[in-house]
Amino acid sequence: MSDEWIRNTMITGFFICFFLLMGKILSVNQNIKIAKSLSCILLISTLFSHIGNIISDQWTIREHLPLHLCSINSLICISVLFLKNNQSLFEFSFFGGIIGGIVAILTPQINDYDGSFLEYLVYYFSHSLIILIPLYLFFYLSFELKKFSWLKTILLLNILMIIIMPLNYFIKSNYMYLNYPPKVDNPLIIGEWPNYLIYFELFILILFLSIYWIFTRIKKLYSYNK
Repeated sequence: MSDEWIRNTMITGFFICFFLLMGKILSVNQNIKIAKSLSCILLISTLFSHIGNIISDQWTIREHLPLHLCSINSLICISVLFLKNNQSLFEFSFFGGIIGGIVAILTPQINDYDGSFLEYLVYYFSHSLIILIPLYLFFYLSFELKKFSWLKTILLLNILMIIIMPLNYFIKSNYMYLNYPPKVDNPLIIGEWPNYLIYFELFILILFLSIYWIFTRIKKLYSYNK
């Protein structure tokens, strides 16, 4: 709740709300162009981050593979509009991207922060986009949350955990924070390993169900008023 935190959170919220409100007055074709432009901007932001770490000789396989939840959702948001059969990708990005992005904005941890403004900006910009893009697709481009999409996403997350856990062990990494919790003041982190992972499962279930219930009803109300 520092002044810096309040400022950054308000700017991020304004950025997301601005595009969501703008989408209401645009045509479908215009919204497709906006969404694809946002995906391309996210691609540039992601490449900039990796290239910057490579140039500064900070990039390592232990730290910079796109295997954190937010990184995975960045890749999905970059590609979802350019792929066919993208319903499952959209659903994963909607639940995982929105929750992951919000948590990252509210409890920021900028790994390998070198003190530069650009690195600072890229962090907030990329995490705001993994919140904005799924919302934009949901409200303006006819993407839907299917029944039990929340459950399917939870199952996919757990499959990812099963795959990434042994990888973390072999390369001494901490992708998806499965070996130890992030070093941030996060009220959802309770206890040490493995207790905080068990609580994560419970919180994710509650949050995903809540998001599904809230947004499916908002969409029905929006469609009715429209």
